Amino acid sequence: MAACAAIVYYILDFTWQIALADSIISNGLLAIGCIVLSNMLGYYQPKNERMLFILLLTAVLTLVVVYFAKYGLNYLFIKQKSYEIFLNFSLPFRVILAFLCLSWCAIANILWYRLEEQSATQGRLLATQNLAKEAELNKLRHQLQPHFLFNSLNSVYALTIVNPTEAGTMITKLAAFLRGTLKRDDEVWVNVAEEMEYIQLYLDIEKVRFSHRLNIDVKIDENTLELCLPGTLLQPIVENAIKFGLYNTSTAITITIRVKLEQNTLVICVANPYDPKMTASKGTGFGLSSIRRRLYLLFADNTLLHTETQNDNLYITKLKIPQKDDKNNTN
Repeated sequence: MAACAAIVYYILDFTWQIALADSIISNGLLAIGCIVLSNMLGYYQPKNERMLFILLLTAVLTLVVVYFAKYGLNYLFIKQKSYEIFLNFSLPFRVILAFLCLSWCAIANILWYRLEEQSATQGRLLATQNLAKEAELNKLRHQLQPHFLFNSLNSVYALTIVNPTEAGTMITKLAAFLRGTLKRDDEVWVNVAEEMEYIQLYLDIEKVRFSHRLNIDVKIDENTLELCLPGTLLQPIVENAIKFGLYNTSTAITITIRVKLEQNTLVICVANPYDPKMTASKGTGFGLSSIRRRLYLLFADNTLLHTETQNDNLYITKLKIPQKDDKNNTN
């Protein structure tokens, strides 16, 4: 519409009052039409099959805008016959230009609102996925406790028959262990120092069960104590090492635990004696499989838990936990 004002003023040699009024009225009504169209689309978003409705609405608004612009200009300059002739002559051009502007406004608003809707949908989907991930993580964490508790109670029962004093000691340590578990129940991340205190309680219980047969060798690098890892993640690995290290043997064994930092990655290695000639109980495999699942949910990486054998008599489980640069993983 501004182009019309320039033509009116500079080329056709009308007065500047006519050119200014033409520009203000035409552009003002067009702006009002765009605002009306934008507000309507804000409350009603048509589907693809209803785009014809938007096209018709744009056409109606175009006719309304051009009609009121023509009516207002004719009213203001009713005595300007030459301008009235120009106004009637330029009417098709004004209709086309107004329709294109309103169509662009409609398309821009539809795209904007659809992008907002898509962003909101993606946000809800992400929130749902995070809730599902948290629910699965909590399920995996809580399933480990009955698994451990069942084994411990079986041991307590056996000790009450052969060694009541040791059974009492084990019950006391088991109570402390479970109390610590309840305190950590809502913690997704803990530091190495806290996790190793938790593991030490577990090892104390296992030492009561197996007495002199079980020896533990733990070495933790000082620079790893404040690093973070998922809570209750290490206990199933240690339990697995004790279970298969002591299976089918009456001799003493040593379980070694090494904690170190390698290239901004916390590395925990748990090693236990392994006799390939012995056929160990297969069990359910729940412990290690649950750890792999938890690691995948947290890091989307299936390679963070690795097992291997060395010299045919040592079974090593290596756990890797990537660390953030700011060491603030307690999210």
